[in-house]
Amino acid sequence: MSTKTFKKGVLASSIAMILAGVSSQAIAADEAASEINKEEVEVIQVTGIRGSLKASLNGKRFSNATVDVVSSEDIGKFPDGDVGESLARIPGVSVSRQFGQGSQVSIRGASSQLTRTLLNGHSVASTGWYDQQAIDRSFNYSMLPSEMVGGLEVYKSSQADLVEGGIGGTVIVKTRRPLDLEANTVFASVKGTYGTVNEEVSPEISGLYSFKNDSESFGILVSGAVSNTDYQRNGVETSRNWSGGMAPTTFQQERERTALNLDMQFRPTEALEFGLSIMSLDLSANNANSQLIMFPGDDSCTQTNPANGKCVMRTVTDANVGYGPDGFNSGYFQTWAREASMDSNTIDFDWTYEADSFTFSGRVGNTQSDGGARTALVGEYARDSSDTHGIWDMTGDQAKFDVENKNIPLTVLPDNVGIQTWALEDKPNSDEETYVNLDLEIPVEIGVISSIKTGFRYADHSVKKEGLKGITTDGFAPTLRPSGEYYPGRSTSGAGFTLPEANRDLILSDSLAATDHYESKKDSYGTVEEENIALYVMADFDTDGIRGNIGLRYVSTDASSDYYALDANGNYADSLSTDKASYSEILPSLNVAMDLSEDVILRTSAAQVISRPNYGDMFSTTSISNLDSIQPGTQVATTGNVALNPYKAFQFDVGVEWYFSDDGMMSVAYFVKDVSSSISSSDSVNQQIGIDIPIYEADPSLSPCDGGEADCWAVGQTANVSGGYIKGVELQVQDAFDNGFGYSVNYTYADAESPAENYSDANDVFSDSSDHTVNAVGFYENDNISARLAYNWRSEYIMREAPGWYWNRTHEAYGTLDFSTSWSATDYLDVTFEVANILEEDSLQTGAYKAGGEAPQQDLEESFPAWSFEGEATFKLGVAVRF
Repeated sequence: MSTKTFKKGVLASSIAMILAGVSSQAIAADEAASEINKEEVEVIQVTGIRGSLKASLNGKRFSNATVDVVSSEDIGKFPDGDVGESLARIPGVSVSRQFGQGSQVSIRGASSQLTRTLLNGHSVASTGWYDQQAIDRSFNYSMLPSEMVGGLEVYKSSQADLVEGGIGGTVIVKTRRPLDLEANTVFASVKGTYGTVNEEVSPEISGLYSFKNDSESFGILVSGAVSNTDYQRNGVETSRNWSGGMAPTTFQQERERTALNLDMQFRPTEALEFGLSIMSLDLSANNANSQLIMFPGDDSCTQTNPANGKCVMRTVTDANVGYGPDGFNSGYFQTWAREASMDSNTIDFDWTYEADSFTFSGRVGNTQSDGGARTALVGEYARDSSDTHGIWDMTGDQAKFDVENKNIPLTVLPDNVGIQTWALEDKPNSDEETYVNLDLEIPVEIGVISSIKTGFRYADHSVKKEGLKGITTDGFAPTLRPSGEYYPGRSTSGAGFTLPEANRDLILSDSLAATDHYESKKDSYGTVEEENIALYVMADFDTDGIRGNIGLRYVSTDASSDYYALDANGNYADSLSTDKASYSEILPSLNVAMDLSEDVILRTSAAQVISRPNYGDMFSTTSISNLDSIQPGTQVATTGNVALNPYKAFQFDVGVEWYFSDDGMMSVAYFVKDVSSSISSSDSVNQQIGIDIPIYEADPSLSPCDGGEADCWAVGQTANVSGGYIKGVELQVQDAFDNGFGYSVNYTYADAESPAENYSDANDVFSDSSDHTVNAVGFYENDNISARLAYNWRSEYIMREAPGWYWNRTHEAYGTLDFSTSWSATDYLDVTFEVANILEEDSLQTGAYKAGGEAPQQDLEESFPAWSFEGEATFKLGVAVRF
């Protein structure tokens, strides 16, 4: 049977079955059964790890859709100190842990950019702090402290009343509300975090106070969290086309995170309730990235991989390879300093009016975010790099160096160094959405249909990116400082190296002093304006052990992008141009849960789903990166397309769940996502766009193009491409025993194939997709002590950032072992201890470009150890009070 026939057959037969109904029955009996289910959910007494798992189990059991739930059994007792890490325990969910935190979520083999995240049911504006990061629709979970979260819901199936946008799935983050808590609830926590790489203790403070009056008609909740974390990431990075240079690297960052939430509820009558939530998330993320880029004097292979015949080892000699003035040999030391930040501020007003014959609810709000980074650079050719002479071993997943001395002295730099004025830039981004949601639910008695729900959603979304070039005063000569002032200390680095440690604040202040003003870069300016309208109708049905919903959602999108057009001669226009586009989709959905017995549920769903293009792909601007860079091969031109259609997929899943005890369940599920349309960047190297690159004009021999052209770029352009499919199996089992022990184990297999011609790396797999994901949790608790040991592992997956700085690479298999424990010293005082990544698992990233692909350089060809970052174990000790 063809896929198309299969899809029509599933929808047609399922819709016919439901609308036709079964033998007539007493509606009152259905309502009574429904009330029993509701009562079973409501009376759960949630205490400890076991109670949290039971609440999560019941949330899954009584849902009409395919949903997994994470619950916090008490304030400040979220299962993990990181919200992203808690999501990683859910079957089918994988989390990206770049920069040491769980930040982005992939569900069932779909990219993290295809995961929709909602906060209490509404959108959250988000930008990035990192200037090399794409502007997408994902949410950075590291912004949200776990103490402010009451629960998480992960919808793996869709339904008509759910905001569209998640082909992978939809994550709903729920914060606490005052009328749900006891009056005068107080929580306060102090923690200290220690990392094995940065070897510093970082403080975290959080607190909550919730009040409601005696009549429970008014409540107010105030919560907040502040942390100041010193983070260090040591690694080895390839320096792209710059003569195959490899670089031991030290990334040091000071993260100052502040999160505040004010929530008010007013219930003037039993039928009417109003709510107002104001949330402010702020992250200061200033950082410095220092590295010694080492160039191979002898680029010959000393060993060949027999599998692919490629060079896997290089010899470094003391020969001058032509970089820098006389006497400077085969090395370049640099520090990129960034003044970086991001915030997210949301105000949300919601209401519910529950009459006898209908329920009318809705929300209106605004969410906005600003972020970006101002950059500065100190960089000089190494005066004496003889310490790095030796052998580079590239035979494995991680680069290894057998050199004369890994303790790189400050004397590698000239006596006096200064700010590189060509690198002065500021790259601010902004994101804002104003939204209105209206929902009407009417109870009915139409055959098996128990209620009809309909609604409307409007969202006005705007995104802007800018690039500002720092301009110095005419005749300005930057002050040269003794190198010891910019590098007063020493720091560990990747592959066992020790490097001079940068004074980030001094570099940033000197770069600001060197900047007279900023000028807008037309090639970096772009906007996306998007108006989204959605209408839906959904019917809930319930009869003789069969329940679920069926519905249709209509979505319409009007998009536009402002930009400065680039003409054939490489000149930008003086006035803005605007490109416009629109599309609409009809999205049917069906969810059915059938009680095969008292404890066994057969669950199935089918839906048409979409995910809108990333904003970074929609900017009509032709963006130019590194035009003035002195590094050959780093110049990139990228053009977006506001007329991109969304990702589209038909998804179907079927599963069986066996609830064999109050605490135990076993399940198996099969899922399919037939992706009819996706989006890819077709990146090519050595292309002409009409703009000459200064370093190639000065020295044509540096140009990667065969003819030595000065107009020689890596070019990327986004386009809709044919899709592919994702299919797989989820297995899950959990239980708890009377002796206090318990466990939860799940495994997911996802086969996510996409045509290789869609990607320049020639891999026939979707981004971010691992074939295998395993989660295992064991725990013990009694009246005073609880402890949990959790392991999460995923197989290799492709990371695609071409044609940006990092390009495409394969992240090798990765697993983390975490431990947490809590001791209730008194009824009001808990002492907590957590360890994340006990085994200090490294992040290993190898080249992804297969033969036949367009590798931008040899170091990114398949299996070459292009990037690696040392794993860090973090220890967290805390004290919490609650009453």
